[in-house]
Amino acid sequence: MLTAVVGINWGDEGKGRMVDLLSEQYDIIARYQGGNNAGHTVINDRGKFILNLMPSGILRRGAVNVMGPGMVIDLEHLCGEVEKLRSQGISITPENLKISDRATICMPYHKLLDCLEEDRLADQKFGSTRRGISPVYADKYMKKTLRMGDLLHPETIKHRIGGLVEWKNLTVQGGYGHEAITEQEMLSWLDKFGSPWKDYIVNTTEYLTNAIDGGKSVMFEAQLGALRDIDFGIYPYTSASSTIAAYAPIGAGIPAKRLDNVLGIMKAYSSCVGEGPFTCELFGDEAETLRAAGGEYGAATGRPRRVGGFDVVASRYGVQVQGADSIALTKLDVLSCYDKIPVCVAYEVDGKRTEVFPSGDALANAKPVYEYVPGFGDVAGITEFDKLPKAAQDYVRYIEKAVGCPIQYVSTGADRDSYIKMF
Repeated sequence: MLTAVVGINWGDEGKGRMVDLLSEQYDIIARYQGGNNAGHTVINDRGKFILNLMPSGILRRGAVNVMGPGMVIDLEHLCGEVEKLRSQGISITPENLKISDRATICMPYHKLLDCLEEDRLADQKFGSTRRGISPVYADKYMKKTLRMGDLLHPETIKHRIGGLVEWKNLTVQGGYGHEAITEQEMLSWLDKFGSPWKDYIVNTTEYLTNAIDGGKSVMFEAQLGALRDIDFGIYPYTSASSTIAAYAPIGAGIPAKRLDNVLGIMKAYSSCVGEGPFTCELFGDEAETLRAAGGEYGAATGRPRRVGGFDVVASRYGVQVQGADSIALTKLDVLSCYDKIPVCVAYEVDGKRTEVFPSGDALANAKPVYEYVPGFGDVAGITEFDKLPKAAQDYVRYIEKAVGCPIQYVSTGADRDSYIKMF
């Protein structure tokens, strides 16, 4: 079984929680895109964990975790994240973590350029996490990056780094007027933070192909959501990689394989970190009530998330582009803060109502059309659908019909066992 677990909306839907829950059914968990620019918060019987680079399956004993060639890896952050996890009792060894030799290294100058450009843009900024993601993906497609496999060949790095640093200083020093980076500091950084991972670097194409052909099951884990995809998202306020399920086998290293199942994750309301169109956004006290109830602060940055009612238009679109076979609806319990629940059922664009998710200027100018449905009180920890209040059951069925995809799981709390399996 090859299953992709993907975000339906703007990211932060609760994918890490669902991967942690479902990972016991899979032999291998593979991250296939992105870097440490977003995070998964997971709470289970072993504690509370914030993961940026690690696949969420790293918390599950017996699972093998893969960081695929579609990822960009900040070695310094990787060292810090793994050190933190080990201090929390999580075992991370070459037996349970495989890093693709084709994954791209996110260098310190990528983070520097990210910060310099956001500062230059000022009020026109894209809302970058300033972790170098767009610069490193840009360099990848210009064929001017180092990859994890290069760490196994220090002489190759020494041969190439001078040219890369010289080229990068044309922008760092010549463009932004910043102090030049040096070849030696880059080599020192690579040696310090790259050396610990040499035993973890493998050909994930060979590893995953052999594992699948041998009957192993794989779960592919995405970062962010459909609306942050570089092609299908709210461009240019997107990530720099493909968050779409169809990319999962490619980004993990096995482009010849095909998915058997796509599980889409979406919240029972909406949230968004960063800039860009967010049509359903709520403001003032209504927003703060929802933000506080849902703990809506970014796992990677700590930034307060923008929040809104469930967005039918955006969610239906996300289901479509992800090709979701079923849905996991998270954080239903958060809506207990409402007597009446806001739902964005349509957009108004240029004075006309639409239920089709727009792009470009149409999306930027769209206004929400809100309706309200009855609240349902406290549902925290309920594990059977029939035990939910009638209004909560109606809300789940309403969303299911609105997005045109069956809801398979409903999360009613942060704990690993606080969920309802619908089928």
